[in-house]
Amino acid sequence: MRRIFSLRSCIPSLALLLVCQVAPGFSAETVHKTYFENTDYELHVYDIRGYEPGLTMMIIGGIQGNEPGGYLAADLYADISLRKGNLIVVPRANFHAILLNQRGPNGDMNRKFALRRDTDTETRIVEILKELISRSDVLLNLHDGSGFYREEYLDELHNPMRFGQSIIADADVYTIPDSGRVLRLGDIARKVCSVVNAMIPEENYRFKFNNHNTVSQGTMHPEQRLSATYYSLIHHRIPSFGIESSKEIPSDEIKVRHKRMVINAFMNEFDIVPENPKILVEKPVLNHLIVVINGTERVALKDGETLLLNPGDQVTLEHIDMNYSRGLAADIIGLGGINDLGKPFTIEYPTRVVIRKDSFKCASVKLAFTKDRVVTGVPRVAELASQLPRLELLAILVDGRRVEVADGATLEVPLGSVLEITDAVLDKPSYGKELQVNFKGFVGDLNYNTGEDRGYKIPTDQGLLRRHSIDGRGTDYPIVVSCQGREIGRVVVHLAGQRTPAGS
Repeated sequence: MRRIFSLRSCIPSLALLLVCQVAPGFSAETVHKTYFENTDYELHVYDIRGYEPGLTMMIIGGIQGNEPGGYLAADLYADISLRKGNLIVVPRANFHAILLNQRGPNGDMNRKFALRRDTDTETRIVEILKELISRSDVLLNLHDGSGFYREEYLDELHNPMRFGQSIIADADVYTIPDSGRVLRLGDIARKVCSVVNAMIPEENYRFKFNNHNTVSQGTMHPEQRLSATYYSLIHHRIPSFGIESSKEIPSDEIKVRHKRMVINAFMNEFDIVPENPKILVEKPVLNHLIVVINGTERVALKDGETLLLNPGDQVTLEHIDMNYSRGLAADIIGLGGINDLGKPFTIEYPTRVVIRKDSFKCASVKLAFTKDRVVTGVPRVAELASQLPRLELLAILVDGRRVEVADGATLEVPLGSVLEITDAVLDKPSYGKELQVNFKGFVGDLNYNTGEDRGYKIPTDQGLLRRHSIDGRGTDYPIVVSCQGREIGRVVVHLAGQRTPAGS
């Protein structure tokens, strides 16, 4: 059945009526549904119902993967309980982009709401979001935007074309064509700004209403007609807002706290009453990675430990046990995709597993072979070399341009680039001559190959030994950093471009 609820507001002229679904025998509950499980596109949806019926607010985070303020803030509301009203929370709409820390490797997902291609996984996700929007009464889409929005041009960072620290709507006042019902989006946003700004001491960080006026032909932002907020307003006729923290704010914690203030103010405005919001941003810490070997042995590994295997063993990364339960991925370097959780892989060469919380690499374990065959019952985990340093990043010149590559990451360069490894940054003081940086497949001195490749010019289109590439095709080459003869980190160089059919 459908009931009509009036919007609670301190603005006397605001007469906005919204419709929400209320199930008979209504009771508080949270329904957690997972789509595309154990893939790079894993999508989690949290449908949270309060004890008392009310409006339904949808919160989307991470639709653009390089905006952590959005998905970290949305994540705080997945575990909330409500006294009144409902929330639909999608913390990470584009998990693939988040893992890569990119806006969208296959295009901007927030520009796909006017399209439909069933073969496109991201568009399939958008169709799921559209269905969730159809069950909502208000939409908040969380972003991090550049600069600081100002109605007039002040400087490069403060002007009308910047989005940061603003609440965006597609109109100030929108009249629904067939019913004549009026949505006073600007009044709602300005009221929320007033409430939030009273709690923000820094004047530069205070929020402003940003009317994109997308419904008008004279808009300066026609591309926003492909966005989630425009779709929600036009097709489902619900108040829809983009919440933009500034990317110029140096701390993700500040961005999250600002968005928390904004979300809470919107919840109050729409009479959605929480019981116990959980506000906590911790550093990701791995407790154990649970690995199943050949379907029978189960092993728990800590950060930095080495799992001993036999060539041809099948491993499945079963579970990541850490102080977060969402946004987690485990990547077996050289195999599978970005997220290899739950998938069986046959290990034919030594490699490592990188654990990520969103795009942040927070732990790794090594998969290694032993001289003697490992049998069931023999300890599989090698002694943790806690006294050794760990690689933080490699500094590499790519055609003379310095690039810093974190441990476990992949550096993509065009085939034909010239590389030079200049430095290895460790988490402890350097061990001098005991430290070795080896580009597998490259020999710097044919007469005396020490395996130390820092300082050499490395042409990527000639002289590399294809048999030492990870894939055997000359596409991906590991750079292995060792100390006292033991590996302490590695990165992968991916050569993008056409290759000759034969190679060394």
